[in-house]
Amino acid sequence: MAKTPEPPSSPEAERIAKFLARAGVCSRRDAERLIADGRVKLNGKVLDTPAVKVTAADKVLVDGRPIGAPEPTRLWRYHKPTGLVTTHNDPAGRATVFQHLPPDLPRVISVGRLDLTSEGLLLLTNDGELARRLELPSNGWVRRYRARAFGRVTQEELDRLKDGITVDGVRYGSIDAKLERGGASNAWITVSISEGKNREVRRVLDALGLKVNRLIRTSYGPFQLGALEIGAVEEVPRKVLKEQLGKDAFD
Repeated sequence: MAKTPEPPSSPEAERIAKFLARAGVCSRRDAERLIADGRVKLNGKVLDTPAVKVTAADKVLVDGRPIGAPEPTRLWRYHKPTGLVTTHNDPAGRATVFQHLPPDLPRVISVGRLDLTSEGLLLLTNDGELARRLELPSNGWVRRYRARAFGRVTQEELDRLKDGITVDGVRYGSIDAKLERGGASNAWITVSISEGKNREVRRVLDALGLKVNRLIRTSYGPFQLGALEIGAVEEVPRKVLKEQLGKDAFD
């Protein structure tokens, strides 16, 4: 007996916040804030709730700018210099990372942040859902830094950080810190963390009597800064993405 033909499938619908995240506008949480602030229009009408599904056929605007359908997931390594804030719009008018990216780069967001005076590896993606996934402490990815700090410290003191430490009421988990070399006034320390709390490396080392005066992120999970020049951007090959993140990251 012949099967009854199935009706043609309609464009796949998804929540508006997820749509905006996958389009690289922002994270899903920030998309919900944009909607609450009345900055998102769907087919000519201002949205007042994120409980709406859209398809590629819908017309979506954010701050009056049209948002196209999400493109295939991409990831870039960026060597952030000091003096740039990791935000799209800075209320204080400071220079931002996104103002200094190559003009041919699509709309991207960062995976986590590096503060104004920090430098090194910053991952960029056009997929807000991927950014959120890579930021979660539950993925167990290690962030590795090289810190130059004013002051003296012993390896024994650094080893105690493996048991975690509480600073100003904030509990930090296990930290692996290795003294590369120490001098009369400055020490170079390699620090590996997996939580990535705000200014974690600086605050933890400060609790040991060290004042960080240079901080370079050298790796984020399996992705390395390597020999990437300051200010340079390099895309991670799609084959490498699939190997490191799994095919599920591209569904």
